[in-house]
Amino acid sequence: MGTLEEMTETAPQSTLPYPPVHSDKQFVVLSDWDGTITNYDSNDYMTDNLGYGKEKRREGNLDILSGKTTFRDEFRRMLESVSANGHPLDECKEVLKQNIKLDPGFRDFYRYCKSKDIPVVIVSSGMEPIIRAVLSALVTPEEAAEIDIISNDVDVHVDGTWSIKYRHPTSGYGHDKSQAILPYRTLPKPPTLFFFGDGVSDMSAARHADVLFVKQKNDGENDLAAYCKREGIPHILFSDFGAALKTVRAIVEGSKTADAALAE
Repeated sequence: MGTLEEMTETAPQSTLPYPPVHSDKQFVVLSDWDGTITNYDSNDYMTDNLGYGKEKRREGNLDILSGKTTFRDEFRRMLESVSANGHPLDECKEVLKQNIKLDPGFRDFYRYCKSKDIPVVIVSSGMEPIIRAVLSALVTPEEAAEIDIISNDVDVHVDGTWSIKYRHPTSGYGHDKSQAILPYRTLPKPPTLFFFGDGVSDMSAARHADVLFVKQKNDGENDLAAYCKREGIPHILFSDFGAALKTVRAIVEGSKTADAALAE
């Protein structure tokens, strides 16, 4: 891993604004959305059911892991296959609202964090209009409004087709999630950062969290776990946010250190 100065110098320019950094907090949670907070990746769901299908999508994911292509380029191809098949954005939102569910432990996890004044920020390689639509259908309107989302956006074209608008178009990630973490490192009193992820889009952030949680998948698509194992990045496997809450609570309430939790 390079120095903070090196990473700052090479930071990609963002085309979209960031929410304020939570500079006065002792702990901050940053989490991937698709397949982490939700039971299924909404972009994978669209691609598998409305786009070019699961087999081609998995081939692309494996090409990303092996370095044959970038996440940015492969993800764009995935989403283009959905739009090219004639599915407008509003239809995609409705399909996802009907089929994507929350991780069973997330509500309790979020409410614990709120009770301890711990911000929860969604850091996603998806698109904010879709995330907002699904999130608002799964939690209360008040909770949905409280949660910051750092993600990409959508361009809807005059002919009704749509395409992803990347936050960091010059980055191979499209959205370099590490850029949501690194500003915390320059604070006089940096908070303990918990990061939750599951897939290839989380690789850029994996090295920079104090405590990295990697979601276990029953379908074999454990891409982030495979990456962390290959790169020797300490992490905690978790099945759902109910299980993760036990560890987060222990660290927040002082019965366990972050290093001890990662060593288990």
